[in-house]
Amino acid sequence: MFLILTAFTMQILDTDFLVIGGGLAGLTAALKLSAGGRVLLAAKKEPTESNTSYAQGGIACVMDPDDTFASHIQDTLTAGAGLCHRDVVEAIVNAGPASIRELEKMGLGFERHEGHWDEYDLGREGGHSQRRVLHSGDFTGQEIIRVLLARCREQPRITMRPHLMAVDLAVVGEGQDRRCLGAWFLDGATGELLAVRAGTTVLATGGAGKVYLYTSNPDIATGDGVAMAWRAGLPVLNMEFVQFHPTCLYHPSAKSFLISEAVRGEGAVLKTRDGAPFMERYDPRASLAPRDIVARAIDREMKTRGDDCVLLDITQHSAKFLRKRFPNIFARCLEYGINMARDPIPVVPAAHYFCGGVAADVTGRTGLPGLYACGEVACTGLHGANRLASNSLLEALVTGLNASADILRETPGEPVTPPPFPAWHGSGEAASEEAVVIAHNWESIRKAMWDYVGIVRTTSRLERALTRVQMVRQEIAQYFGSYRATSDLLELRNITDVAALVVRSALRRHESRGLHYTLDYPLPDDAHPPQDTRLVRDE
Repeated sequence: MFLILTAFTMQILDTDFLVIGGGLAGLTAALKLSAGGRVLLAAKKEPTESNTSYAQGGIACVMDPDDTFASHIQDTLTAGAGLCHRDVVEAIVNAGPASIRELEKMGLGFERHEGHWDEYDLGREGGHSQRRVLHSGDFTGQEIIRVLLARCREQPRITMRPHLMAVDLAVVGEGQDRRCLGAWFLDGATGELLAVRAGTTVLATGGAGKVYLYTSNPDIATGDGVAMAWRAGLPVLNMEFVQFHPTCLYHPSAKSFLISEAVRGEGAVLKTRDGAPFMERYDPRASLAPRDIVARAIDREMKTRGDDCVLLDITQHSAKFLRKRFPNIFARCLEYGINMARDPIPVVPAAHYFCGGVAADVTGRTGLPGLYACGEVACTGLHGANRLASNSLLEALVTGLNASADILRETPGEPVTPPPFPAWHGSGEAASEEAVVIAHNWESIRKAMWDYVGIVRTTSRLERALTRVQMVRQEIAQYFGSYRATSDLLELRNITDVAALVVRSALRRHESRGLHYTLDYPLPDDAHPPQDTRLVRDE
């Protein structure tokens, strides 16, 4: 509908607003932006595939009369281990109830107490001092995506394009005049490159769990947004803080299936393989301690005892209760021969969430005019050194709404002639005859990150990982310049860039704080105020 052909036959699609990513942040922004013009929503795979879709727990928000903003703020600050930006925490927590009402107006229904339909059935998760997690059973993420996609499809100004993988951001100008003008994409349907030119671009590409060998994330989570922003010269913050979810189902046939923290919120207890509870030895909050503490405790127990997993025991509840509260988890466990009402669930930690990302404020603004970043791809300062459970969807919702409102305020009323799109200087044109190189390097990067940059780190392990990652990065840079772009090549390029950012950030932090724990510096550096780790491409 807005097709132009360049002299190089690359298509340019013109639109008012470009949204890259179809999770909660991206869909929310797209819906609101459609009030001000044409929106192109680019999804890497099918529109239903995003990290949001896999979120089981829910959205943390102060909705109970006995709860307070001050309590939610303090829980977030405590979990964040001194690195949260208090003003950001206050802004996002305080915006929660109004943002939830926006979701409900769009048609999302949260669980209510049976017989008391005016009261939310609020869950509790690790690190929270109150029940404040809104949920739709344990399908919360799927329900959010279902509702928001339905609303997007009703909007004639929103064009949804699945199977468009972003390659790089298009930046024009120099110095203070630099501006994002859109992005280049690989069209998965045709294998061709195309460009999208937009007045404003919203980066909402989610996380990077696939940088690690074992993750709760779907296959699309390859850090594309962070890598593109870093290559465009934007600062990235706190990439060393990778949250490992403590409880992924341990079963040879279960691919990264998450056992929600809400299960522990309903009383599940972590035990060793011989049935002994162990979390009380690590934290007075026991199984409801924040994720960094629980993941490290599980890691230590497994390594000390030589076990391949630990157990999560919620057998004190009836099958009737568990089927109602956790219909998805109960059914999936049964598929693998585990009855939650009778059998403890075998679990292990897996890479889950990146607290770091592209530097952005609570409106999603980045340091590059024309570019906003929302959701997990961004680092606003909300999570600090460790994300409080279910604050991720809250941040995605609030910043998606904030970004769209800010963009519409800044959008001129009269049409503006777009500047020329920059020339493509990316991948080569030759067809690759060495796809095995990509497959081998995929495995090499992810295994090195799991072995050397996991829950417990040392300087020597980090240096070893950096050497391996940098070698692969150099090889991939040469490969990318010579051969035609494919989705596997582009994703490998992105995970190697993100892996290098994680390792470099970890090497800079000479202390243990939150999710970054190193045996060489096992204590926080209390002699100095906590500082964000900041990396820029040319610095």
